[in-house]
Amino acid sequence: MTLNDPLANVLSSIHHKEKIGATTTVIRPVSSLIKKVLAIMHEQKYLGTFTEIKDKKGNTLKLALTGSINKCGVVKPRFSVKVDEFEKFEKRYLPARDMGLLIVSTPKGVMTNSEAKKKGVGGKLIAYCY
Repeated sequence: MTLNDPLANVLSSIHHKEKIGATTTVIRPVSSLIKKVLAIMHEQKYLGTFTEIKDKKGNTLKLALTGSINKCGVVKPRFSVKVDEFEKFEKRYLPARDMGLLIVSTPKGVMTNSEAKKKGVGGKLIAYCY
């Protein structure tokens, strides 16, 4: 497995484990962006809880899967999006209105597309999940 994009590797691993019906998965390496994205997916009930296992090689996450993800992945290239442009990308990456979420990196932190719309901020698209 190449590690050019660790977030893409994590999301594809989660997607494959969900497809085969696994209940847990182990993720490595761990970064703060990966933890933020997984925390958002946990808040939105796409993932179960996760715990960080500290070790000398960059830590590991043990993640509980709930079986509620149909598809998840990263957005490449990381498009810049303004507040009034979210709908265009929602149509491109999500299957239906109000189904799924886009994860956006904004100046106010990493958040979902609906939070970014409420706060009136744009940013860079990172990932999607439904």
